[in-house]
Amino acid sequence: MKNKKRIWLIVIVAVVLCGGGFYLLNGSSGDKITYRLEKVNRGDVVVSISATGTLNAVTTVQVGSQVSGIIAKLYVDFNSVVKEGQLLAQLDPTFLRASVDVQKANVDRAKAQVNEDQRNFNRSTDLFAKSLVSQADMDAATTSLESSRATLKQADAALEQAEVNLRYATIKAPISGVVISRNVDVGQTVAASLQAPTLFSIANDLRKMQVQASVDEADIGSVKIGQRVPFRVDAFPDEEFVGTVSQIRLAPVITQNVVTYSVIIDVANPQQKLMPGMTATVSIEVAKSEDVLRVPVQAIRFTPPAEARQADSTARGRARMEKSQGAPSSDSTQSNGWQKKGRRNPNRSLVWILQNGKPKPVSVLRGIQNTQFVELVETDLKEGDEVIIGSLGAPTQTATQTQNPFGPQRMPGTGGGGGRRGGI
Repeated sequence: MKNKKRIWLIVIVAVVLCGGGFYLLNGSSGDKITYRLEKVNRGDVVVSISATGTLNAVTTVQVGSQVSGIIAKLYVDFNSVVKEGQLLAQLDPTFLRASVDVQKANVDRAKAQVNEDQRNFNRSTDLFAKSLVSQADMDAATTSLESSRATLKQADAALEQAEVNLRYATIKAPISGVVISRNVDVGQTVAASLQAPTLFSIANDLRKMQVQASVDEADIGSVKIGQRVPFRVDAFPDEEFVGTVSQIRLAPVITQNVVTYSVIIDVANPQQKLMPGMTATVSIEVAKSEDVLRVPVQAIRFTPPAEARQADSTARGRARMEKSQGAPSSDSTQSNGWQKKGRRNPNRSLVWILQNGKPKPVSVLRGIQNTQFVELVETDLKEGDEVIIGSLGAPTQTATQTQNPFGPQRMPGTGGGGGRRGGI
C-alpha cells in the first residue's frame, strides 16, 4: 500500500510539474507582443473635399418658337451638329402669310385715305387764301390729313409685325453646337400664347464642359478659385478626369434644412467622353504638400501599453514634456511650430519606434493629414525609419482610447481625417 501511495504521489507531482512547465512556456509566449511596423517615406499628402455634381455644357441654349403653328418640317435630329443660322424647323406659314396679305391691304387703304385727305387739305388751303372757307374748315382739313397719316403708320407697323411673325415660322439655330434635345415632331401643334415652347436644346461646345457640384456649408470656406479637382463618372470608373474650380456661387441651396453652395468646375473634354447630365464624384483638393516626409495615420494614433514601453526616462520625459507642457525645443522654435510659451501645440504628437525590442517615443510636429498619411514638418526621423502602427498579443491604447470622455474634445479637422474629407 505504501508503495502504491508513493507511485501515485510521484505521478501527481510529475503531472503538476509538466503542466506548470507547459504553462510557463506557452503562457509566456502568448503574452509576447508583436509590433506592426511601417517605414517613414516621402510622397504627397493631399486633403480634399468630396462632393457630387452634374456635368453640363458651358453654354446650352433652349430654342423655342415665338409664334403658334403646326410643325411642317424638321431639318435636324438628336446629336446633329449645326452652325449658327442653320435651318432647324419650319412651321406651316399658311395663316401667317394670310395675315401679311391682310396687313398689306390695310396699308394700301391707309395710303389712299392719306392721298384723299392731302388733296382736300391742298384745296382748302387755296380757298382759305382767297377767304372763301372759314378757319374751322381749314382746321378740319388739317386734322383729317394728320389722322390719316397716323393711320398709315399704324398699318405699316402691323404689316411689319406680320412679316416678322412669318419669318419666325422658320426656326434657325442661334448658336453653333450640337442638338442634345428635340421636343417636337412633324405635325405637332406649337402653341406660343403664354410662353415660347422649347423645340430644341443646343449645347455650344461639348469639348468644354462644367461640373456643378454641391458643397456642404461646413466645407465651402476651404474652397478657392483655381483649385485642382479630380473626379470620376460611373461611365468610366477606371478613368480619372481633372477640372478646375472657376466659380463659387453665393446663392445658398437649402434642402430639408441642409445648406449647400454650388461650385462650378471647368472641365476639358477633348475626346467628348463626358456627356451632359452625367453624375460626377469630385474631390476638391484644398491642401497639398508634395514630396514630404510622411507616416501612416495609425502611427500617430498608436500608444503601447505601459508595461511594454522602454525604460528610457530621459527620452520619455522629454516627449511627455513636449506633448503635455508644450515646452519648445531648439528645432521647434526655428520651425515656428509652437504657440505661446506654456501652451500645448495641438500639432505636436508622439510616434513610437522600436529600440532594443522596446517601444520608444519620438516627438514630431504634424503638418496636414488625411485619412491615410500625416505630414511630418519637424522630426528626428528619417526616410526609411520604421514606426509602430499597431501590435498583436497584448491590448494597445490609441489616442481615442486614452482620451478622457469628460475632458475637452478635439475639434474636427485636427484628427486623423475622415467624413467628407479625404485624400491620398
